[in-house]
Amino acid sequence: MKTFETLKINKPQLKALNDLGIENPTPIQLKALPAILSGNDVVGLAQTGTGKTFAYLLPLLKQLQFSDQIQPRILILVPTRELVVQVVEAAKSLTTYQTVRIDGVFGGVNINNQRQMVSEGLDILVATPGRLFDLAVSGVLRLSSIQKLVIDEVDEMLFIGFRPQLMNILDILPKKRQNILFSATLPEDVENIIKGFFKSPKKIEIVPVGTPLEKIDQKGFSVPNYNTKVNLLNSLLSKSEYEKVLVFVKNKKIADRLFDNLKETFIDEINVIHSNKSQNFRFNSIEEFQNGSDRILIATDIVSRGMDIKEVSHVINFDTPKFAEQYIHRIGRTGRARKKGNAIIFFTPKEEEMLLEIEILMQFEIPISSIPKDIEISNILMPEEKDKTIEKEITHKKINTSTLGAAFHEKSDKNKKVNLGGSYKREIKKKYKKPKTRAPKNKSKK
Repeated sequence: MKTFETLKINKPQLKALNDLGIENPTPIQLKALPAILSGNDVVGLAQTGTGKTFAYLLPLLKQLQFSDQIQPRILILVPTRELVVQVVEAAKSLTTYQTVRIDGVFGGVNINNQRQMVSEGLDILVATPGRLFDLAVSGVLRLSSIQKLVIDEVDEMLFIGFRPQLMNILDILPKKRQNILFSATLPEDVENIIKGFFKSPKKIEIVPVGTPLEKIDQKGFSVPNYNTKVNLLNSLLSKSEYEKVLVFVKNKKIADRLFDNLKETFIDEINVIHSNKSQNFRFNSIEEFQNGSDRILIATDIVSRGMDIKEVSHVINFDTPKFAEQYIHRIGRTGRARKKGNAIIFFTPKEEEMLLEIEILMQFEIPISSIPKDIEISNILMPEEKDKTIEKEITHKKINTSTLGAAFHEKSDKNKKVNLGGSYKREIKKKYKKPKTRAPKNKSKK
C-alpha cells in the first residue's frame, strides 16, 4: 500500500499528517498529488467525503516557497462560508511545522476587518467568490500575484448564484497560472468553464458520478404526509444506534417547524441550521454537532456540500431532494473516512418522481421498508400538502351508443388506458428516462 512518503510529501507535511493520525492516502489523493505537482491544469471528479481538500492542499504546500510579499499566491474558491472555515482549518493543520500565512474571507461579516487582514499579507487565501470580488474591486486585494487557482465544489458554486463573480474573477486573474478544479458532478456550465479557461487539463475520476457510496447502507420509507414523517422520525431518533444524525429538509420554514416539533422530546440534543441563522449561530451549531454536544442537527442543503462533519452515523432525508445529485451530496455526510454509514429517505406520493430520478442517477434501487405498525399514520395535512385545485362539479351523461352513427366505435384493447401500477412505472422510468439535473441560477449572490 502506498504511503504519503512514497508520494514524496515534504517532511513538515508528513509530521503534520502523523500528528493528525493520517497514514495512508485516499484514492483521490493518490491520483491528484502527482497530477498537481506536474504543473498541469487538473480536473478532479470524486464523491464527497473522499479527501479532496487534502488532495489539493498537500501538493500546493509542497511547492510553496517562503516569501514575504503581501499579496497571496494561491487562491482557493469555495461556495459557502462554512467551507471557507473548514479549508482554512485543514490548511493550518497541515502547516504546523511551516511558516505559511493562511486566512479566509466570506460575506455576511464586516468587510473592513477582512481588508485589514489582507493588507497584512497572505500566502494562501480561501474565499467565496462574492466577497473576493468585492475585495478585488476595492483595490486592497490584487490578484496579479496568483500562481495557482483552486475552484472547489464548483457545481454548487454556480447553482447558488456565483456565476457572474466567478467569471469576472477568472477574467482578471493572471493568464499564466495553474488551474485546479474539484467537483462531484460535471454539468454543462462546469464543462464550459473548463473549455474556456483550462489548458489541456488532466482529468481524474475516482468513481462515476452518481455511483452510490459502497460503505453507505440505504433504505427508504413511503410516508403519506408531513405529520406521519414526524412520527416516524421521532421513533427512529429514539433508538440507541442513531448516535449522530443529520436530518435534511427542503427549506428554512420546514427546518424551523420540524425543530419545534422535536425540541421537547430531544431537549439539549437537537439544533437547527439554515441560511437565515446568524453567522455565529451557524458556526456554533456545526461545532456543537461536531463535538457531540448535540446528537441531532436539522439542516437545509447549506451543509450538504463539502462540510467535513465526523462520525455521522445516519443521514435522514426528511424531504426528498428536488435534484438527484443533491441526494448524493447529502448522504456523503455519513460513511466518511472509510467507515460504514447509513442513509434513510422519506418520500410521499408527490415525492416519488424525485426518488425515481435519484435511482436513475445512481443506477441503484433503494430498498423500501414498511412503516412500523406502532407508528401513527396521521390524517392531518399541512397547508402546503392540501390540494388547492378548485374542483368543478361536472354532470356526466351516459352515452347511448345505439343512437350514434357508423363513425363511432369502441377503442381497441391496445388503446384502452390501464393502470399498471407503481412498480411498472418505476421500471419503465428507470429504463428510459435520464435523470433531471439542476439548471444553475443566474442571479448574483454574495
